[in-house]
Amino acid sequence: MAVISVMPAAALAQTKTPSLFGGDDTTPIEINAENGIEWQQDGNVFIARGNATATRGTTVIRADELRAYYRGGNNSTAGATSGASEIWRLDAIGAVTITSPGWKASGGHAIYDVAGAVIVLKDANPVTLISADDTITATQQIEFWNDKKMAVARGDATAVRAERRISADVLSAYMEADPTGGNKVRRIEAFDNVKISTAETNATSNRAVYDLPTGLARLDGSVMIIRGDNRLSGCSADFDLGTGISHLKGCPGVDGKNSRVKGILLPGAKTAK
Repeated sequence: MAVISVMPAAALAQTKTPSLFGGDDTTPIEINAENGIEWQQDGNVFIARGNATATRGTTVIRADELRAYYRGGNNSTAGATSGASEIWRLDAIGAVTITSPGWKASGGHAIYDVAGAVIVLKDANPVTLISADDTITATQQIEFWNDKKMAVARGDATAVRAERRISADVLSAYMEADPTGGNKVRRIEAFDNVKISTAETNATSNRAVYDLPTGLARLDGSVMIIRGDNRLSGCSADFDLGTGISHLKGCPGVDGKNSRVKGILLPGAKTAK
């Protein structure tokens, strides 16, 4: 098995490497592969093939093939292995998995902007992120923005925890550290074609903010709450996914008063709390 160890570009920029990706600004990226590593000096790239892995601190990227683009240093094997070169971009191709304490992601292709501390994971149906009790999927891509401790899922994005589900065109998941030293999802912001569902209640809106520890969601824009055959509509709502209790509000009027909330309640049907 071939192995190389190369310093990341973040060390040159003197920026802190966020803990989500593991390590600090002096931690090298170690790359190894079962079928060897090809060094293309003219293109400033290392190509690792066959069950290839890139490790930095507590974060590991695995793929069929890894391409590490570097700059600086001297054009010698000794220079590369001694850390005289700096990786600024890492491409993972084929059966990609990314693991770090508290979460695991999978897709078909990943691009790691080392200096910008951003990973874009795509080319899978769907791309998946699993964090503790939460599973987030998307048909387009999932981005990891480390400075903001945020993951952005695009394209039929869905987040699931037990019987609670929230989906939208775009989901932004904000993470926080847990007592074990890993990361877990704390808050989700949803944009466009938002749908929230529990075992008994469904809700739709244009936007939503969902606080996972409390189970409370704030919905805005063309809100509809559906429970059985009963429907309530308004401009905004506070929805407790744990109790099923929702509080709807009408749209602001020209006289400073909100418009009426509308509802259709059918005799004998389940009623919203």
